Amino acid sequence: MKKFFHLLIISIVVMNSPVFGWGRSGHDAIAYIAECHLTSKAKRQIEHYLDRRSIVYYASWMDRVRTTKNYKQTSQWHGNSVDELGYYQPDTVRGDAIYGINRAIEMLKDLHHSSDSTIRTAIFYLVHLVGDMHCPSHIRFPWYKSFKFEINGHKCSFHSFWDTDVLELSHRWGYEDYQYQLDRYSKKEIAQIALGSPSEWLHDSAQACRVLCDRISENDRLDKSQTNAFLLEAQQLAEEQILKAGYRLARILNDLFD
Repeated sequence: MKKFFHLLIISIVVMNSPVFGWGRSGHDAIAYIAECHLTSKAKRQIEHYLDRRSIVYYASWMDRVRTTKNYKQTSQWHGNSVDELGYYQPDTVRGDAIYGINRAIEMLKDLHHSSDSTIRTAIFYLVHLVGDMHCPSHIRFPWYKSFKFEINGHKCSFHSFWDTDVLELSHRWGYEDYQYQLDRYSKKEIAQIALGSPSEWLHDSAQACRVLCDRISENDRLDKSQTNAFLLEAQQLAEEQILKAGYRLARILNDLFD
């Protein structure tokens, strides 16, 4: 019980900090799951462009550069808008996650005629944005807003809860733990999950996350029992989204580098 309330205090601190999709632990987990499903050739080629580093090393790179002069235009790329039915609504002015993913794919289609720095940046985009587009609070329905609610007497923000709190209040695994505990699907099942395009993945995620609008509302106050039930449901959804993102990121990278 003491540990639970200690983690709730951590979540309050996080709530007052900048919010980014999944936080470092979630992005690291997605990148590591993807890396575990890269072909040998794809992994070797990618590490060549990353100075022998893992894609996990750069999983949160886009969050760190989003306010810098050279990458300020990417600050709006970390999520997507959908309509009432969960279908992609492109942001044709500022761009969004799918725009960034498609741009990166185009940059990587002709490796022999692209500079190493261009290829590196495109890899960074893919590793991060495929993760972000699976984060529940980065899927914006027409009525979306980052409202406040309470769990067991402590205030939370909807956005920061899904970005970081849901994982902090869960198992507090390292990225290797996520892969070990969650990555148990067969090759056939993984291939089925990874089928489709980014816009189709967004629709799948929107359908899965749509239940959140019915599960928690602005100014809700969950008691201890309700909090435990909500966290169990939220953690399961977060883990499913992280796993899907990892498999789908691996498919894109294998398609491009193998």
